[in-house]
Amino acid sequence: METFPVPVIVVLVAVGIATVTDLRMFKIHNVLTLPLLATGLVYHAVVGGADELLSSLLGALFGFGVLLLLYLAGGMGGGDIKLTAGVGAWLGVPLIFAVFLAASFAAGIYAVVLILVHGRLRETWVNLQLLGYRIWAVGRQLGGDDRIEDQVQRADRRGRLIPFGAMMGVGLVALLALARLRVAH
Repeated sequence: METFPVPVIVVLVAVGIATVTDLRMFKIHNVLTLPLLATGLVYHAVVGGADELLSSLLGALFGFGVLLLLYLAGGMGGGDIKLTAGVGAWLGVPLIFAVFLAASFAAGIYAVVLILVHGRLRETWVNLQLLGYRIWAVGRQLGGDDRIEDQVQRADRRGRLIPFGAMMGVGLVALLALARLRVAH
């Protein structure tokens, strides 16, 4: 039986830990994300030299940059961005792109379930319009009391927030399962 490469194992463990803390507290700690980022860069520099270090750095930058607008608009936590950057440092651009797409798909499904279960279609439509405006305006001050950090403190946060770190775990596992199925056929 073939085993996963070291970067995939490291990412699986890190995303597994992030999933637990994100589901429990809607928080992904720096003590996980910053070492993940640093060790990904160091690992690829040592194992693969300058070319792999560049790929790792580009993966980290993509992971950070792809979520930055959502963070600036108040719709994403900083831990999600740092986790995505760390995963990007370990996996490189093509794989972090695939993980991001799979995580976004999982988050979309999760969001639809939350909307239907909690009956918040109208509120969600208004919030999406506000988020679109915030992204368009790229202004942090537009969020005011609507920032994600404030939403985490609400009693009804489980019906409102999407733990993106956990969705990243779902996306990563789904991609690995699909890769295994492809290899098997």
